[in-house]
Amino acid sequence: MYKDHIFHRDPQEEYPLIVKGEGIYLYDNTGKRYLDACGGSTAVPIGHGSKEVAEAMAEQAKEIAYLHDPFISQALLEVTEKIAAMSPPGMGKVFLVSGGSEANESALKLTRQYHLGKGNPHKYKFIARWYCHHGVTVGAASMSSKPYARRNMEPLLLDFPHIMPPYCYRCPWSQSYPGCGVLCADVLEREILRSGPETVAAFITEVINGPNISGLTPPPEYYPRIREICDKYDVLFVVDEVMTGFGRTGANFAIDHWGVIPDIITFGKGGVSGGYSPLGGIIVADNVVHVLWEGEQRRFRYGHCYSGNPVSARVGCVVLDIIKEQGLVQSAKERGGYLLDRLLRLQEDHASVGDVRGKGLMVGVEFVKDKTTKETFPPEVNFAGRLAQLTMAEGVMIFPFQGCVDNVAGDEILITPPLTISEGEIDEVVGAIDKSLTKLEGEAP
Repeated sequence: MYKDHIFHRDPQEEYPLIVKGEGIYLYDNTGKRYLDACGGSTAVPIGHGSKEVAEAMAEQAKEIAYLHDPFISQALLEVTEKIAAMSPPGMGKVFLVSGGSEANESALKLTRQYHLGKGNPHKYKFIARWYCHHGVTVGAASMSSKPYARRNMEPLLLDFPHIMPPYCYRCPWSQSYPGCGVLCADVLEREILRSGPETVAAFITEVINGPNISGLTPPPEYYPRIREICDKYDVLFVVDEVMTGFGRTGANFAIDHWGVIPDIITFGKGGVSGGYSPLGGIIVADNVVHVLWEGEQRRFRYGHCYSGNPVSARVGCVVLDIIKEQGLVQSAKERGGYLLDRLLRLQEDHASVGDVRGKGLMVGVEFVKDKTTKETFPPEVNFAGRLAQLTMAEGVMIFPFQGCVDNVAGDEILITPPLTISEGEIDEVVGAIDKSLTKLEGEAP
């Protein structure tokens, strides 16, 4: 049992004491260096230790550190303008909160008020995808489908429907693209009809999966078809860009790759604040704003104590400026292509690497016991967890996950380094994975 006073999530885990972050590296109190290939839980796009951000935080705190309704700050005006400038056409209003869970809760409550404003009081259900994660607050967890996040809390969660994801490597319908006709999108319409179109308020999904089927990237026709179905049944299309927003996939937002404009974008993690201060939010399409502002409600009846916090807003301004000035969106596209190529070569060299997928600097790798049959390792082997332990010993941090196949079996990792990573540093990441796989494949049954 730990002697400190931290209520650790896992008392069996070892927690290195980090004393410094610089660029893509972290340093613990023993002097060991770790390459942060997780990007701080996908939260550090510009890297650690930015003096520019730290100075801006201090300056803002000296001027005004906290405001609440009815006041706004200059920092809030500026950061929302910068976010709107990066957003798809027709999405010009931004509401700030403290993180991704709050952002998805905000989307839930905004959607409900939207349908009330349109005179559709029976529309309340959110349809989500299995194997997606939207947060840990009750509303967000109700939309999520990660088993360990739901199992103990099941009695507290809302009974929202879910559909199967576009998992081409293990198609739930035993089809092959493109002959499948993108059946995985059409199942949304089937679920809307099953649930009752008069009750369905929105469809929400991670554009590209984070944990659970990490890096899952739908085919080109998928999101255009989803948009058509949502329009047909007056269902809002909500995209969760908490992990993918602000350049990580090589575009401002991941949904941009499909040329589709959603009704609500949710964001958080560090995409807009770089991990330097808690910040998330929603970007709302003009048609949704119009219903709220021009209808009977005349307002968005929602808020948090730290909504639009001046210090976080100022941090967001600086981080977005750095992303723009350093060309990090294009860099993510180029470095992501290099990372994907290196991992595909790793797939050729290792019997355990079954699938490599993703866009930009958000890439997932799935491991199998047998490439031909796609047989998984037994869950008790903990292949991905052991791999992460080995790469950590090599000084490289990666995200390990289990359960991508059936919520129990299936091992994978997610690689999401800061957008500032170089090709040489990518070689360091892949080299550590390569070395660790060689050792692990010799041990795994």
